Formats: sequence, structure tokens, C-alpha cells
Amino acid sequence: MTYEDFASAQSFLLWSTFAVALVMGAVVNKTNFCTMGAVSDWVNMGDTGRMRAWVLAIAVGVLGVMGLEAAGLVNVTNTFPPYRQNNFPWLENLLGGALFGIGMVLASGCGNKTLVRIGGGNLKSVMVFLVIAVIAYFMINPFPGSDKTLYSTLFYGWTNPTAVSLTTNQDLGAMLFAENADTGRMVMGAVIGGLLLIWAFKSAEFRSSFDNILGGLVVGLAVLAAWYITSNVMVDADGEIMSLQTYVQDWDLYAPADAVRPAAAGPLASQSFTFINPMGQSLGYATNGFDRTLLTFGIMALAGVVAGSLLWALISRSFRFEWFASVRDFFNHLVGAVLMGFGGVLAMGCTIGQGVTGFSTLAIGSILTFVAIVLGSAVTMKVQYYKMVYESEATFLKAFVTALADLRLLPAGMRKLEAV
Repeated sequence: MTYEDFASAQSFLLWSTFAVALVMGAVVNKTNFCTMGAVSDWVNMGDTGRMRAWVLAIAVGVLGVMGLEAAGLVNVTNTFPPYRQNNFPWLENLLGGALFGIGMVLASGCGNKTLVRIGGGNLKSVMVFLVIAVIAYFMINPFPGSDKTLYSTLFYGWTNPTAVSLTTNQDLGAMLFAENADTGRMVMGAVIGGLLLIWAFKSAEFRSSFDNILGGLVVGLAVLAAWYITSNVMVDADGEIMSLQTYVQDWDLYAPADAVRPAAAGPLASQSFTFINPMGQSLGYATNGFDRTLLTFGIMALAGVVAGSLLWALISRSFRFEWFASVRDFFNHLVGAVLMGFGGVLAMGCTIGQGVTGFSTLAIGSILTFVAIVLGSAVTMKVQYYKMVYESEATFLKAFVTALADLRLLPAGMRKLEAV
């Protein structure tokens, strides 16, 4: 996919991203693919159907990246964000993932689900989106008249020093196979992707669920499609074929005088779907008068998911406006949105951004974030459940300890409340 000028190449990148996201948004709405719902079904009912759909999406991503990378068709090493970087901020992955997991329970869904719910007419999710957007924007961008960000003010001083500098990229193939990283990525991709696929389809109930299979397949394939598109859109600059990112970095050498230069080259690197940082990008784009130089892959992805969800809601006649049921419901969503904004940027992704896209690169930071999100959300659901059942008898500490015991993170003898 090589174009003679940058504008045409960028236009194809943005609109193809929108098209893939549109399909994903429609299918996610149709199938009720939901990562928070996956954890909720598992924790509260022992139903693993939607969890297996999520795992299927991860398996498709892992196996697809393995094959495409081996064939030289995608670049998932020099990406935006840099999943495979040799800097391993394990504490930020853990803390950010846990905060995000807690937040998505309180806010009734992850970043992707928030967009899908907006498309379906949910006004609560509009508020969640706006709060996440503000937090995500100022986690990365300085406050007006200052050089400080939320990240530098609240986190950098105590989380950054714990990061580990690795001698290789942080993906499992490079870490375990060192100089034979390419071979290692094929081996680890085949093993991990294969095991995840086997677990997903081990359940006869899952195998009979068309919606769960469709949702998992489409989300996984959408992630792969985005990896492929962003890795292969090129510009022919005076006979030299180069990526959009490289072209922008060498803008003065190749671009005509009347060409419009993007605000930054980083967001033109190879990438796939993630939804928290792009919410911040969307805020910057809107508050700067929809400046075309700020239009990115992430912004088009958000728009596509909302549009796809709206399209399905209209086709299925499921579109309906929904508002907060109570003041408490409002504050739960507000707190959840704040936690998702902080957690999603700190962990460098969400349930899709790290849980599928990042996981597909086999980066240990992404896998760690995935685990932290699941545990954070599972513990929160358990605590909510015990607080509801036992009311005044269940203090937060008792409910928390019992939740950890239920999840086998503490010995059963330490539980403070009887199982219900």
C-alpha cells in the first residue's frame, strides 16, 4: 500500500482504521462482547463464556501476529505505544492494571464498552468518556502554563525508579531466546496462542455459542487488521519507499511547501487498537478546533467503534437513552472513570489495548497488565457482592479479605464472612 504523496497515504490509514473499527463496534454491540462482563460472569455465576471469547480474541491476536511477523508483514517491535520496549515498568503495569480493573467495574465497562454504550444511547457513558479524556490528556500533556503533568506530579517520582532496564526487548521470544528472538517469537507465539485457543474451545457450551465465537474472532481479527494496515501504508518519496512516521521525521527533506505536517510523528508508527490514551487525544483534537494536524489513528478508532455500535443499535432497534439511576450511581461512574483514566495511561493500555493488542506482541508488561486488570475487577466485584449481602456486618476489610480468600489469593481459613 504505497502512495505517491503523504496526504493520500494518511487519508487511507485514517479511513481504513475507521472502517475496521466500525465493524468491530457493530459486532461488539451485537454479540455483547464485554471484558468486564467476562470477569463478572466468571466471578458471580461461574460462567466462562465471555471470558473464553476474550481469550479467543487474544489467541487470534497472538497467532496472527506470530504468522504475520514471521512473514515480514507487520512491525510490532517499534510501535506506538512501545509494547516491547526494553524498559519494563512493572509497578506501573500492576498498579495501572489494578486501578483500571477497579474503575471499569464502578463505571460499568472498560474503554471499549464505554464507546459501544455511547453508540447505543447511554448518556452515562458520555460522562465516563469525558472524565477519562480529561485525565488521560493531562496524564501526558502539561497543565496550562506549566511543565507538569498528572503523571509527573502523582506517579513519576515513585513508580519510575522501580522500572527495570532489560538487556533485550521485553517480549517473551526475545527474553527467552536472546539472539534467536525471531525464532523465539514463533515458538512462544505458537505455544501460548495454541494453549489459549485450546482453552477457549474446550467448553462445549462455548463451542455452541455463535455470538461469543463471533465476538472473539472479530475483535482478534480487527486487532490484526490494524497491525497490518499501520505497518504497510507507505509513501514513495522521490523513489524511496518509507513509512509515514519516517516521512514526517524527515518532513523538510521530502514534503512540498503546501503540505500539512502532522503535529507529531509518534502516533504514525505501527499500532493497533487501544482506547484510553486516544480519548485524551480526542479531547486535544476537539479543544484545538478539530485541527487536522492532531487527527490520529486512535481518534478514528474511537469514532469508528461508536459509529459501528450506533449502526447496530439502529438496525436492531436497541438504541435507547439511559441516565443515572441515582446519585450513588453517578458517583460510582465518576470514580470509576477517574480510575480508568489514571490506570489506563499508567499501564499503557486497557482491556483491549493491553489485554489483546499488547498481549499479541507477547510483551510481559502487557501480560502483567492483563492479569492485574482481571484481578482488580474480580476483587472489586467480590467486595461489592459481600457488602450487598451482609450490609452493615461486612466492613470493607472483611469483604476484601473474604474476596481474596474466594479467589484463592489467601488461605480459606482467613475468610471473615461465610460464603454465599
